[in-house]
Amino acid sequence: MDILADKRNIEVYIIGKINREIYKCITEDIVTDEVIITDNQIQHIKDRHPEVYDRVLSNIEEAIRIPDYIIRDKHEYTGLVVKRIKTENGVLQVVLRLCTSEDEQGYKNSVISCWELSEKRLQNYLRNKEILYRRE
Repeated sequence: MDILADKRNIEVYIIGKINREIYKCITEDIVTDEVIITDNQIQHIKDRHPEVYDRVLSNIEEAIRIPDYIIRDKHEYTGLVVKRIKTENGVLQVVLRLCTSEDEQGYKNSVISCWELSEKRLQNYLRNKEILYRRE
């Protein structure tokens, strides 16, 4: 991850880029393809999901770049990005907030949180939640 500093002196790390064609299922109004994560969000992941912190951060770029599923989140312009990975539980979930024209200029798409899901929980999501994107 590359490091940037924003105007409020928050450390910002560049994770990678999204494919706008894939993510337009959340909104057509995507301002940038760049994805970042802040120190605050990294600390949130460490605090809430310490047992999987290293595994999820090392796989987050691939999950965002090549998601298996995108599921509607309860927050506007936000999706639950799901990727099957080689871990104990085997499934990574990333909460990704897309930057739209309504956001402050200079903002980027950002990771809100991420953790591992069990296959059972994923199957429950696929049955009961709105799937916006499914990789063929």
